[in-house]
Amino acid sequence: MTRWWTPVDGRFRCDLCPRECTLSPGQRGFCFVRQATDDGIELTTYGRSSGFCVDPIEKKPLAHFLPGTPVLSFGTAGCNLGCRFCQNWDISKARRDDRLQDTATPEAIAAEAERLGCRSVAYTYNDPVIFAEYAIDTAEACRERGMRSVAVTAGYIRPPARDAFFGAMDAANIDLKAFTDGFYEKLCFARLPEVLETIAYAVNETSCWVELTTLLIPGANDSEAEIDRMTSWIADTLGPDVPLHLTAFHPDFKLDDRGRTPLDTLLRSWRIAKANGLHHVYTGNVRHPATAATRCASCGEEVIGRDGYVVTRWNLAGGACGACGAPLAGVFEDRPGSWGSRRLPVRIPAL
Repeated sequence: MTRWWTPVDGRFRCDLCPRECTLSPGQRGFCFVRQATDDGIELTTYGRSSGFCVDPIEKKPLAHFLPGTPVLSFGTAGCNLGCRFCQNWDISKARRDDRLQDTATPEAIAAEAERLGCRSVAYTYNDPVIFAEYAIDTAEACRERGMRSVAVTAGYIRPPARDAFFGAMDAANIDLKAFTDGFYEKLCFARLPEVLETIAYAVNETSCWVELTTLLIPGANDSEAEIDRMTSWIADTLGPDVPLHLTAFHPDFKLDDRGRTPLDTLLRSWRIAKANGLHHVYTGNVRHPATAATRCASCGEEVIGRDGYVVTRWNLAGGACGACGAPLAGVFEDRPGSWGSRRLPVRIPAL
């Protein structure tokens, strides 16, 4: 059985996310993977995955968390949002048995990640909120081996589930998909206030390192006014050190009526974010080393240079700028990893 549900007049309400699906035995929730039985709600994808792959940590994307290191990544199926522009739609919109070809226990995943030399495990490809129990159990197995855990999520989760979820994670990249109610309601079938609440909670009330990503979609969420409001909220509510990744859209799934995001749009938004006081703003899904680099917020020195997913420069000492000694927000080791841009599909052997 899952951990978060309440009996309601012979049915069961799922308390994991703001949808609060109320299900009769045999029915599935919006996410498709949480199903009511006669005794409660079960997670039908526990222990099953759409595949495992070693990725660069920068692909999550995370710029201030163990740069250059490999991360063992996996997802399951389904999602609790309905984004019409989903760029992993073949996984997030898959029915339970369509894509779940691999099986692995949390302990087996942690053991294989350690064997492969990974510094962390990422719950990604589809939103780990909907397989929270599997992700949390895996995170606990990883901690026993000295490895960290990363969630790539839209942040659509309710307390107390979010307490347990973010308590198990060492880092998270949270999608802030837009900054208008209309965008979330029409293009994601979700609500913005709950996402903002999750982000503020994760940044201000947990020890989980958080970075944000906004996919800029032409004509939908890329206006100067919206970027100004969003980045002002980030600076005022979360502080200037939370990294923001502004990434380029390409037509996919059901939103194919517009083109790719121009580089000029990314750079204009980058400048707005910087003008509003954010220290660490990055562009993604484009090759632009100047806005992929990390600079010291105190002296402006480039402390981490990047070309795509490859770390090309390292001027950190003890997590501080090598030029002026100011600390850099994030989680760093003495040296960067050297994984580069490789992608390595793997199979998890049974323990």
